[in-house]
Amino acid sequence: MREPIFRNRRTKIVATLGPASSSEEVIESLFRTGVDVFRLNFSHGSHEDHAARLASIRAIEAKYERPIGVLADIQGPKLRIGTFRSGHVILQKGQSLRLDMSPVPGDSTRVQLPHPEIMTAARVGTRLLLDDGKIRLRVTRCGEEHLDTEVLVGGRLSDRKGVNVPDVVLPIPALTAKDRLDVAFALELGVDYIGLSFVQRPEDIIEAREIVGDRAWILAKIEKPQALERFDEIAALTDAIMVARGDLGVELPAEEVPLAQKRIVRTARRLGKPVVVATQMLESMIQAPTPTRAEASDVATAVFDGADAVMLSAETAAGQFPLEAVDIMSRITARVEQDESWRVVTDASRARLERTTSNAIAAAACQIGEDIDAKAIVAYTHLGPTALRIARERPAIPVLSLTPFTATARRLAIVWGVEPVESPTVHSMTEAVARATAITRSTGHADGTGEIVVVAGVPFGRSGVTNALRVASIGRKRGNSRP
Repeated sequence: MREPIFRNRRTKIVATLGPASSSEEVIESLFRTGVDVFRLNFSHGSHEDHAARLASIRAIEAKYERPIGVLADIQGPKLRIGTFRSGHVILQKGQSLRLDMSPVPGDSTRVQLPHPEIMTAARVGTRLLLDDGKIRLRVTRCGEEHLDTEVLVGGRLSDRKGVNVPDVVLPIPALTAKDRLDVAFALELGVDYIGLSFVQRPEDIIEAREIVGDRAWILAKIEKPQALERFDEIAALTDAIMVARGDLGVELPAEEVPLAQKRIVRTARRLGKPVVVATQMLESMIQAPTPTRAEASDVATAVFDGADAVMLSAETAAGQFPLEAVDIMSRITARVEQDESWRVVTDASRARLERTTSNAIAAAACQIGEDIDAKAIVAYTHLGPTALRIARERPAIPVLSLTPFTATARRLAIVWGVEPVESPTVHSMTEAVARATAITRSTGHADGTGEIVVVAGVPFGRSGVTNALRVASIGRKRGNSRP
């Protein structure tokens, strides 16, 4: 008999794998401690590394018979300067620095910028942020193959540091040649989500969709001001969203980032799109066994905002305390969800939705389930829409999502409050109720009498319709109790 894994929280945890978490033993420990989705960061590591880690994840998934989501986070177009003769320079505020196309190593007066797209898009006054914003330049003159800039914030600048251009939409595709190879490889491996980096416009999602199709969910990473300007259009086209606060925090003023996070989460929830809050959540735990109080508050804020999931990056990929980071993140999210004020805030933030039968059934299922203190809401779904509609309501009772497709079960692992279960297709409501009551017992959500709310689309086997609701009695089954 399989060993059951119970989570005492609804907010999901995404953890990045890396050198500190590459063995199957560590990955299994991370899963047992609380990870629901694993992130493979294609900015680092080889295809062989990622394939080995995914094989470990699938072995663990089979062992525990619990779907695990896998996110392939694609690098995206990385903009970098060239090199310096001495490896670095010291720039002074107010000095001039030319950026040009020449590959000759630079000095304190010039350096290569091998990106003609920036030369084309930049205008006098355009800001360039180097090395995560530590160095700030302003364009004073534009040439065909060079930009003259003034140093606004100086300091030490070394080889191949990154460049951010927050003021303009760059004429570059969201997927580079490397990205396309990585996406093809990730899809061949069978990942569940493709993380699309540096999204600027809706066309970036459309381009990715042509490649990905329905083989995985597309997760749009919002880390550019230009994406915020067209966020509603982007959110409508993607399957899931990430608040990528690293680059977003470089390109936006610091005081704008919390407001952007709240807007992104609010819009995603209204649309029923899973949303992940990421970057620097428990940053100090890369080197310390406990987080700062500010970091604990940051995780709690994401839960209060209504995020489906919170993510760990270097904390689990390269940190000294990966298990401790997952454990404390799980404890923080669980504690917030037990607080009365969280429920008040969550209920008050329910969005007004389009008046459709599917939305009405989902809302009614949650209301009825809470009114009768049901053991669970059991949602039948093929591709996920029914489960997403239920999750959007943030019900106070457990949600089991039954699907005949392994891919759907894995994708739903990132969705707030949803416990996905792979189960064969049913053909009638009578069969659906019988299956739902049996699975509610087997997953440990009921050990005696009680009721469940069953939600489905009729006729069965057709995706995209939620039009049936049934309240069913579990009855009593002797000798069955929750482990």
